Amino acid sequence: MLWSLTKVVLFLLAIACLAVLGSMLSDTGEAVRISAAGLEFTLGPLQAVIAVLLLFALVWAALKILGLLSATLHFLNGDETAISRYFDRNRERKGYAAMSEALVALASGESAAAMNRAKAAERLLRKPELTRLLVAQAAEASGDRRAAVDAYKSLLSNEQTRFAAMRGLLRHKLAEGDTDTALKLAEKAFALKPRHAETQDILLKLQADSHDWKGARTTLGEKLRSGELPRSVYRRRDALLALQEAKAITDEGSSIEAREAAIEANRLSPDLIPAAVIAAHALVEKGDRRGATRVLKKAWEVLPHPDLAAAFAAIEPEETPAERLKRFKPLLQSRPQDEETRLTRAELLLADGDFPGAREALGTLAEDHPTQRTLAILAAVERGSGAEDAVVRRILARAVTASRGPQWCCDKCQAVQEDWAPICPDCGGFDTLSWREPLHEGRKPAGVLARLAPFLFGQEKPVLIEAEEIEPVPAPAPARPPEPEPDPAPQPPPEPVEEVVEPPPGLTPDEILRRAN
Repeated sequence: MLWSLTKVVLFLLAIACLAVLGSMLSDTGEAVRISAAGLEFTLGPLQAVIAVLLLFALVWAALKILGLLSATLHFLNGDETAISRYFDRNRERKGYAAMSEALVALASGESAAAMNRAKAAERLLRKPELTRLLVAQAAEASGDRRAAVDAYKSLLSNEQTRFAAMRGLLRHKLAEGDTDTALKLAEKAFALKPRHAETQDILLKLQADSHDWKGARTTLGEKLRSGELPRSVYRRRDALLALQEAKAITDEGSSIEAREAAIEANRLSPDLIPAAVIAAHALVEKGDRRGATRVLKKAWEVLPHPDLAAAFAAIEPEETPAERLKRFKPLLQSRPQDEETRLTRAELLLADGDFPGAREALGTLAEDHPTQRTLAILAAVERGSGAEDAVVRRILARAVTASRGPQWCCDKCQAVQEDWAPICPDCGGFDTLSWREPLHEGRKPAGVLARLAPFLFGQEKPVLIEAEEIEPVPAPAPARPPEPEPDPAPQPPPEPVEEVVEPPPGLTPDEILRRAN
């Protein structure tokens, strides 16, 4: 704009100068004499002005011709010139039009047309940071994985497109099941953009699947710093990862590090049952029995659980049943009406030989919530109280088909797991296992009644119940034709008995075990 204004001003000044010169020559009345090469020219005032104008025009034309020749030589040499810029503008206009058509075709689901127009845009625009991404997406839409991977790889050298290329390659490796390469790509993408939410989630899952618990905790911390997780959720999940880290260290045999990691996991989430159990074992190994007791009591106040009771019993493994019952009293007083508390108290009383007390502790659970464990305790109470074998067998027959009670269930896919894990083995959900009644019964393992075998079968030590250890229910005798008999003497009416569920006739030991499974 300023240059154009300057040129206009200079042109006006030149015209003004020529007008002044012509006016001066007209006033003097003299002519202009030009002598060159033995020739002499005499010009009047008007002729002199016209000659000067023609001279300027010739000089301007010569300069333009020289500029055109120079531009032509530069154009032929490949340098940027006005001519090349003209063709470049034309090519870019066609390239952007092709890219627009490719985007529209890609959005419309026309993958073949999108691929063709994307290649045309790549050829015309010569901007790989734009067109190669479009080519990769069009190749993915058309199912050409090889072309898409090649396009993403070509973008790795460009700093602007490196993250997008890694993200695209990461998706392809995950689709192919190559988790090792996907983990490396996710780590590099995470290093480029640590606050990218999708990359954080993918990396966290891959690290958890590969049991890299320390790396997963680092990724989880970045999710907290980027605002993707509330602090309460972060503390819970960090405790889960710390717990798995403790388990991994325990498997490797590093006892000191395992103890510290387990205690750290329990500190992060005191209500996490597996963390409390491992921390209690670690404190017992450390010699801090009071600390282990405190940890288990705190977890029991949140949710009574059989694993907590087993860990509490393991604190003093050599104590007698009476001493154990006395030591358990402070623990059981925190949640006295909870079903797990009542069942644990009944089992402790059974171990001490107090069958009436065990019946009282059991109460009406066998009728209100008949589970395998409840019915097993009831069968042991009946056996210890001197009931007939038929009564015990009937209760056991009910236990075979009864519910298992609370189990580790996935809140996402509803699968039932034998042991707790931070990630559901069936659906891959993170922190989805909870201790509750399943919506549908899963597998029933053999040996459900193993803990109460001493009371049911008169053995000295609890052993796994096998099929041959359960007395078979006698099958009914084959029917015979009635024989004439004398009229029987009148009999007193039968005494009312408690209604029980009769086992199926002819139930063999193998069938009992198969139903338990």
